[in-house]
Amino acid sequence: MIRSMFLLTFSGLLLYSCTEKKEIKKLDKALEVNERISYNESYRPQYHFSPTEKWMNDPNGLVYHKGVYHLFYQHYPEDIVWGPMHWGHAISNDLISWGHKPIALYPDKHGLIFSGSAVVDKKNSSGFGSLENPPMVAIFTYHLMEGEKAGRTDFQTQGIAYSLDNGNTWKKYENNPVIGNPGIKDFRDPKVFWHEESNQWIMALVAGDHVKFYNSENLKEWNYLSDFGKGKGAHGGVWECPDLFTLKSENSDDEKWVLLVSINPGAPNGGSGTQYFIGDFDGKTFRVEHDDVKWLDYGMDNYAGITYNNEPNNDRVFIGWMSNWNYARNTPTEVWRSAMTLPRKLTLTKEGSDYYVKGNPIEAIGQLIEKSEDNEIMRVANESKWILEKDFLNESKISFTADSLHHIEIQLTNNSNDALLLGIDPEKNVAYIDRTKCGKTGFEKSFAAARHVMPLKIRDSEISIEIYLDRSSVEFFINNGRYVMTNQIFPNEPLTSISVSGDQKQGIRNFKIEQIKSIWNEK
Repeated sequence: MIRSMFLLTFSGLLLYSCTEKKEIKKLDKALEVNERISYNESYRPQYHFSPTEKWMNDPNGLVYHKGVYHLFYQHYPEDIVWGPMHWGHAISNDLISWGHKPIALYPDKHGLIFSGSAVVDKKNSSGFGSLENPPMVAIFTYHLMEGEKAGRTDFQTQGIAYSLDNGNTWKKYENNPVIGNPGIKDFRDPKVFWHEESNQWIMALVAGDHVKFYNSENLKEWNYLSDFGKGKGAHGGVWECPDLFTLKSENSDDEKWVLLVSINPGAPNGGSGTQYFIGDFDGKTFRVEHDDVKWLDYGMDNYAGITYNNEPNNDRVFIGWMSNWNYARNTPTEVWRSAMTLPRKLTLTKEGSDYYVKGNPIEAIGQLIEKSEDNEIMRVANESKWILEKDFLNESKISFTADSLHHIEIQLTNNSNDALLLGIDPEKNVAYIDRTKCGKTGFEKSFAAARHVMPLKIRDSEISIEIYLDRSSVEFFINNGRYVMTNQIFPNEPLTSISVSGDQKQGIRNFKIEQIKSIWNEK
């Protein structure tokens, strides 16, 4: 990205303490690395995070500290396919522009470094730092390949590491692992947070087909509390990457606990996906309040996502891995593999007696809008369509409001006759994304085997639509994130034409196509 943007971004941080100013200088230096990277390969996302090179999967250790958002991630630095896992590391001051940092955690004698979380130990309960300089503590799964190959079931344990310089360097705890394995094959992905009501650390950890909860006073010694999940929710595959937090309802006075659990396979459109449970947590036990299965995203490509600890605005900000284990190793990129979803603010909404989690891109995305072309009022009649040609369509936000609940379809195409379809079909009560004819699809049979659908329960006459299109992804938000679909795409050349069609006469208001500028160096 252009250097001036970074200068403008940091000008608003002058009120930080001297310590925070030092951290911002480190962040500024990390962002300078972007100026030496092209980031212009085929399919390289321009406003989604991706590694400089090689393999990436789950986001890990999402935490904010001293003016800096940290994004750690599963990373194999030797190849573009999955291999011995490390924690990669990137930083940002706004969750939009990212600077690359050196690898944070390397495998050791206890195993590979699988997924986990990070916290700021403000009270220095661990004793790793001080009250004046509280440590950042990472909690992660060790995966001992030798144990797995030997046929053992205890090859996954939990370890910790700490940093006293805001994530720049890390030291592993000398008495790792802090939680041994009780003989469970899939025993991983600890998400830790401070529970104010009980004055203790809480850990959610997955164990095959359920979640286990633990507590600790010091992050080093953990006590088992309870289980949740057997016979609850979707069980088409192994449970992974839990996250537990509270959300206040946006349209009532209620506050609820939300538990995220990713599952692979078993998602509604196949492969990997993330379900959520709404209920109550008393510091020991989680109790769910509904029987139906709720999904955070109905697309094929939003998995293993978690939310930020210590978020400065008390928002619940989520980032997911934008891929699917059905085909993650085979997507047609050569320098790097995989990207992250846009950061999304999660909120809770009440509909009748039920609650749902909404996920909408954070407002800071608006900083990247470079060009906007508005059409205040347009109209779609029976079997008709209108077409617009835009050279920046492949890196854009498309938004509008439909003033009636009728079938409407958005088609995105190019000169290679690739076609991406997004639509709403009220007769079938579904929304859909169809990538079956959008460029490269043959690298894995399930990638474009069928149209992907999402059930709708829309009673309002108006429907708001937001579509974020990047070079190799599409994120589809309906009614302010109440319904969401995320899919990868690999068109043979940039998409440049958009058409909107419908089968009934209806108005399309506030139609916008907005160019989103690259967060990377422009060359």
